Amino acid sequence: MDAQTHALTGVWNGLYSYPDGRSVTFVATLIESGSTLSGSTHEPCVGGDCPAGTLFASLIGSRDGSAVSFRKTYEGAGPRFATVNYQGRLNAEATEIDGRWSIPGVWSGKFMMIRPQREALKEEQRQSEKA
Repeated sequence: MDAQTHALTGVWNGLYSYPDGRSVTFVATLIESGSTLSGSTHEPCVGGDCPAGTLFASLIGSRDGSAVSFRKTYEGAGPRFATVNYQGRLNAEATEIDGRWSIPGVWSGKFMMIRPQREALKEEQRQSEKA
């Protein structure tokens, strides 16, 4: 099956990297409805000036075939943590999304999200049952 036949709904483990080499892990819950994506993330706050030990954010975006884009908006975390744009590509098995994140004019870097294998298998089973 190709990426276009797999829904993105589910839990994804992610990692994004800063230009200076630091990396941050996160967990994303995605909900796909038609071509619209929504969901949430949580991640540890790294570096100084952290408003909390864990940062929470909401996601809104879209998917067009294997192209995935969304905006992450941090909740109650102050101006340093506002919104981040993500643009990536879904692999053919619909188990990985990788691409770039950016805070226009401030930072940008790479990210990757991986769907745990059992979630991908459950989704594949659901799709098979619908056929």
